[in-house]
Amino acid sequence: MNIQHHGAVNGVTGSCHQLHIDDNYSILIDCGLFQGAEKNKGNDVDNNEENLSIDFDISTVNALIVTHCHIDHVGRIPYLLAAGFRGAIYATEATAALLPLVIEDALKVGVTRNKSIIDACLKLLTNQLVPLPYKQWHNISAKGSTDTKIKFQVAGHILGSAYVEIELNTPDSQKPKHRVVFSGDLGAPYAPLLPAPKSPYRADTLIIESTYGDKNHQHRKDRTKQLESIIEKAVADNGVVLIPAFSIGRTQELLYELEKIIHQQQKHHPKDQQKQSALWQNIDIIVDSPMAAKFTEQYKRFKLFWDKEAKRVLNAGRHPLNFEQLYTVDSHQEHLNTIAYLAKSRRFSSPKPPSLSRQVVCAAAVE
Repeated sequence: MNIQHHGAVNGVTGSCHQLHIDDNYSILIDCGLFQGAEKNKGNDVDNNEENLSIDFDISTVNALIVTHCHIDHVGRIPYLLAAGFRGAIYATEATAALLPLVIEDALKVGVTRNKSIIDACLKLLTNQLVPLPYKQWHNISAKGSTDTKIKFQVAGHILGSAYVEIELNTPDSQKPKHRVVFSGDLGAPYAPLLPAPKSPYRADTLIIESTYGDKNHQHRKDRTKQLESIIEKAVADNGVVLIPAFSIGRTQELLYELEKIIHQQQKHHPKDQQKQSALWQNIDIIVDSPMAAKFTEQYKRFKLFWDKEAKRVLNAGRHPLNFEQLYTVDSHQEHLNTIAYLAKSRRFSSPKPPSLSRQVVCAAAVE
């Protein structure tokens, strides 16, 4: 057994790791896009195609395992398919639902608007996708002399994210089973919406993300308080808050925290602070991204995977991703209308959002 790293080694993005089980059998863990400074590293600016092509031998690759569907972990899958890969693509149930949406958007933005090409790629992808539940072993070996099983465990990063345990067992071998763990991206504890990851029982070989290994995250309560303070200051100045946020994960966490602030302001402020409470009741949150709206729908669909806190909110009759003051932009025309509204003294051209009022907070999602 040996492991080759085809990305996310000398930099953060482009996650792609090849686990060679024997001379004739290997599996890939993720196949991501290089982004930012790494996109042009070692290449001319006009020669970015080298970062997209599959420049390693895939003749032994039997399967692809997807830890989660952020673009730096899945963005090169169309190029893997174009290179001839026809093996199974294993993912959690939620990731399998999100992945076609991510790949379709990536193709439209970065490759082509040709519908027939996009449809052909998505057909291959959906035919090869194998959704698997969390916490259950699944045998994936189709060739070779080594039995290979995988199990997805909750990673708490975004909806459907997982770290993967891979167990290798050579029949009639005197060696015990060898367990390899690939972490993917791990979520921080006490984050909103999703449960924190729990450590694996055992790992003989561990490949773990280290992007924030030298950082201490700000406490969630401090972050929420800072968000609340910034919005209140902006509203007092008759301003608009623009929050660029990733469509998958960050946007949904923001919505959750904003709904929580609004609820707490309404419930807990004493009478002498009713003005502050009213301020929050008159704020509208605009999500300016149809793609983010699609992912938010999937978050609601898979609320089974939310953490205990979020489930308690649901059981109390609140809807943290679908509350009264939330308005989602679903088309380019609505986007233009929103911009016009913000630019022209709160005057919004038709059609008018149902709950738009004096103050606006705008979460502009980025893909």
